[in-house]
Amino acid sequence: MKKYPYPVSEVRRFLEPGPIVLVSSHWQGKDNIMTLGWQTVMEFSPSLIGCMISAGNHSFEMIKASRDCVINLPEVGLLDTVAQIGNCSGSNTDKFTRFGLTPEPAQSVGAPAVAECFASFECQIYDDVLVDSYNFFIFEVLCARVKSLTDWPQTMHYTGDGIFRLDGETVNRHQWFTKVS
Repeated sequence: MKKYPYPVSEVRRFLEPGPIVLVSSHWQGKDNIMTLGWQTVMEFSPSLIGCMISAGNHSFEMIKASRDCVINLPEVGLLDTVAQIGNCSGSNTDKFTRFGLTPEPAQSVGAPAVAECFASFECQIYDDVLVDSYNFFIFEVLCARVKSLTDWPQTMHYTGDGIFRLDGETVNRHQWFTKVS
């Protein structure tokens, strides 16, 4: 099968690392939520997640100053809300109020969780060596809460230009995976 040239600046459309998340933050009495698609698991224990948060986002300075956030995993039912949150600034908008979302107290960080999301991962900055150069935060998950231990959420993935892909069916190949030491 023939392959066609593709702009290298657009390869992210194929390689987005994970589902869209809502990152909530709190600083100086203000809460904010941002939509984020550039995160990746970095380590199992301690549980580390890397996030590229553009310095142009209002959340960037809030998270840099507070040194914590909550990474919330929305389900596909929140797709329109997720898209709209990603297209307005928290510098002049209370996004919890505007989008009818419920701030939920976190157990281990100052930022609130988003009650409507399937999961909430409370994080603190673990390593900030790449923040100034690449806007890349490395967070440690301190507390994780999920709505179900048996159901898997249907998540969404962003490919750019307002186009989202939705998770499909789950396929089990557990029998082929063994714990390797």
